[in-house]
Amino acid sequence: MKWFAILAACVAAAVPTLPAQAQVGGQVSRIVVPFAAGGARELLARTFYQELGQQLGQTIIIESRPGAGGAIGTSNVGRADPDGRTLLMAASSHFVTAELGAKPHYDPVKDFTPVANIGTQSYVLMISSALPARNVAEFIAYAKKRPGELNYGSAGIGSSTHLAMAYFLSTAGLDMLHIPYKSTQEAANDVAGGRAHAVIVPNAGVGAYLQDPRLRIIGVTSRQASPLLPNVPPIAQAGLPSYVFESWFGLLAPAATPAPVVQRINAAVAKVLEMPVIKERLATQGVAPDAMSVDEFAKLFAQDRQLMARIVKEARLTRD
Repeated sequence: MKWFAILAACVAAAVPTLPAQAQVGGQVSRIVVPFAAGGARELLARTFYQELGQQLGQTIIIESRPGAGGAIGTSNVGRADPDGRTLLMAASSHFVTAELGAKPHYDPVKDFTPVANIGTQSYVLMISSALPARNVAEFIAYAKKRPGELNYGSAGIGSSTHLAMAYFLSTAGLDMLHIPYKSTQEAANDVAGGRAHAVIVPNAGVGAYLQDPRLRIIGVTSRQASPLLPNVPPIAQAGLPSYVFESWFGLLAPAATPAPVVQRINAAVAKVLEMPVIKERLATQGVAPDAMSVDEFAKLFAQDRQLMARIVKEARLTRD
């Protein structure tokens, strides 16, 4: 990240052996969102980026770089200089592109350094109100009688919304056609327009659809009911007891980013997550803040790599 000159001097004095290219300095840093503007990750980044910049004494901009299921923006960060100036707004789906057998021009583990966890989010299953189903059990029964006839949308191949829905279908034993879009919003709009039948959207984006009569919200992917949707049952309690899908959101930096820089950003994020205004913003997006140390986030990062590999295998996902 680019840091103000005064902070550069402070860090240089505190860590005199830090390589010059890794020292804090400059005025502008960026958080890269590897999906389209208006999506869950960009909205989430906008809840805290200004406060994070204030904590770090710098200006932070949000840069959306969508495409290839998140691979374009992610690859951009993986190739960036390891100086702390460029961060990736990542989620559990960070690992999926590689798991799907693609060649994303980056290694999801070796090319990145876990920096800071932001929080955890669950998702919401929505279907077209043109379907006769009014709950999860009815939707499963309806789709089972029509293998291959229904379709679902997602924010793109390998996105969290793709993974969540594919895992749901696998668990329920359903066969539906996947239609990848550039964003969750586009997918949801097509379900509302009758061009698609179902979509799983993040809690962060469900507010826009609560009053839309063309959509029917039938389940949440968390183990417990969501505070945002107290009357919508968890899918695990509505027909699929083994189905739970939640995602972490966090910041990653290019590999080899110096530990002092990583620690400084992590500490700044922890302070931001303690702010009442940030907690309120995250709550409205269905994200539970969860500050972790660098080591704790690195452990979660490693565990989630294994979990995503298992889900991809169980759901039999492919790039096609």
